[in-house]
Amino acid sequence: MGHVEWIESVLVDRVPGPGGIAHADADWSEPGGGGAVVAAQLARLGGQCDFFTALGADDLGRRSLERLTELGIEVHVEWFGSTRRGFVQVDAHGERTITTVGPKLRPRSLPAMGGYDAVFFVAGEVEALRAARAARFLAATPRELAILREGGVRIDLLVGSGSDPAEHYDGGLDVGLVVATDGAGGGSAGGRRYEAVPPPGEIADTYGAGDSFAAALCFALARGDELEDALALAARAGAAVVTGKGPFSTQLADQGFTGGR
Repeated sequence: MGHVEWIESVLVDRVPGPGGIAHADADWSEPGGGGAVVAAQLARLGGQCDFFTALGADDLGRRSLERLTELGIEVHVEWFGSTRRGFVQVDAHGERTITTVGPKLRPRSLPAMGGYDAVFFVAGEVEALRAARAARFLAATPRELAILREGGVRIDLLVGSGSDPAEHYDGGLDVGLVVATDGAGGGSAGGRRYEAVPPPGEIADTYGAGDSFAAALCFALARGDELEDALALAARAGAAVVTGKGPFSTQLADQGFTGGR
């Protein structure tokens, strides 16, 4: 479960500094945000994914629902507020900056989760987090740290960027495994370093790589993979995304999985 942002991405000659001006060409436009990216990656790996989210009852909300459904995601929407927007600048090296506009719409409730093998909590209100704990495996990101603290449930996997201050984690939760990513530098899992893998092609756009890594890691651990194997799959998923435009065009698919949700 998590949030959606309608993303407008542009290619810039450079990311401008204070007072600077950049020249841009339109690149891609579709729903993004951590919730959407994680849901799409889980659907690609597992064959299906129920995505619980919130959207504004507006044109961007309807377009987001249509696109996410096209990606094979079973979308369950709470309609309220206005759909959040985001603007992404991608430079010549594929690196991106993100600016969001409007409040994050957090899903407020979940149905019974006891029949789910795994739930990835990207964003939501406290009661939804507590409901998510009924799943056999619960993953989360540190982006919603205040809600995770208030919810007070055990989290099997906490995974986020080790270089993003918004995802900094300094303890205090009941967590089975903490993973901090560092892009091309790999990262740490349970305090031990792991290596990244080279992208299978030229880097085009890094948007969505971290969330795809996190989703693949959740998927692999929930199905019972050993940590080393799960990290290898996650690293491949993160590397695959950067070779395509936007978060969805080159997400990794695992042909060896046959069931579960």
